Amino acid sequence: MIVLSKIFKRYGKLEVLKGIDLKFSEGKISAIVGPNGSGKTTIIKIILGLVKPDYGKVLIDDKPLNGDFLYREKIGYMPQIASFPENLTVIEVLNMIKDLRNRNDNPEENLIQDFGLTSELTKPIRALSGGNRQKLSAILSMMFDPEVLIFDEPTAGLDPVVSSRFKEIVRKEKSKGKTIILTSHIMSEVEELADEIVFLLDGKIYYKGSLENLLYEQGEIKLEKAVAKILKEQTIWN
Repeated sequence: MIVLSKIFKRYGKLEVLKGIDLKFSEGKISAIVGPNGSGKTTIIKIILGLVKPDYGKVLIDDKPLNGDFLYREKIGYMPQIASFPENLTVIEVLNMIKDLRNRNDNPEENLIQDFGLTSELTKPIRALSGGNRQKLSAILSMMFDPEVLIFDEPTAGLDPVVSSRFKEIVRKEKSKGKTIILTSHIMSEVEELADEIVFLLDGKIYYKGSLENLLYEQGEIKLEKAVAKILKEQTIWN
């Protein structure tokens, strides 16, 4: 379980997060949605320990971070745009990550097949398409069977077949009782995967709960229309 309590974060004069309270539970897929600049990426970076909040605390399995980094072994992270050494081949990148983890087995084998990356293993990163880079990033995030999975715009660049397969794999990981956090601008994707939705606006939580309840509150049947309605209302009132 991941708990964020009274999280504030400012970059200079810009207040990005304004007292965020969140809980991400095991066995659930939580989607963080909101317009650009709402604070989604900052929340993820705080959970990963890449950004330190100005105020508040983060608990993972009831333990505060306090500068500890070992907890990251429990987390698999797929960034929106991953960066790899361009001169290395796909298999060399996979082996490099396994060496860093002191692993001598091949936990990536099934994932390579699932994502159809077998034919790309000997190609250098610079020769990969954007979609195949995303596949590699997905494999790296899941290959060590982490307890927590964080996906930032994961299907960007994936073709429909691979995107569908990715969603199947995510649901399978959820069935293992993992904590899964997802950000996406593709509302249909959120509708397919998310058990709960966190809607951010201007660094504050506007809504946290089930998709069904959000649609009911907004009087809509599609998440995209519900989100557009919220944003329109906020523009009017602000």
